[in-house]
Amino acid sequence: QVQLVESGGGLVQAGGSLRLSCAASGRTFSSYAMGWFRQAPGKEREFVAVISWSGGTTYYADSVKGRFTISRDNAKNTVYLQMNSLKPEDTAVYYCAAQAKGSSRYEYWGQGTQVTVSS
Repeated sequence: QVQLVESGGGLVQAGGSLRLSCAASGRTFSSYAMGWFRQAPGKEREFVAVISWSGGTTYYADSVKGRFTISRDNAKNTVYLQMNSLKPEDTAVYYCAAQAKGSSRYEYWGQGTQVTVSS
């Protein structure tokens, strides 16, 4: 069982930056790939970024590539999402999720943190 708690959301002006954190419980954090997703009002949840269990591989949605950076600190059981050059269309609830090795789905999800970008 893995419990995930996001933090770091808030209100920021367009062009600004925020760093989201996702703290995980359990001693097996390093065996999970970690992803960030977001859901805007009236829209479906969408993929943002993912990082492998070792941190050696990352992948981003085209909409955030070059602006967002995902990273992890396995010693702190935490994954981060650094968001720069924020746009109003980045406004959403952001969720982190954990995917076990060999699994095709994300088994564990956090409660989400709101990010609002004003124009």
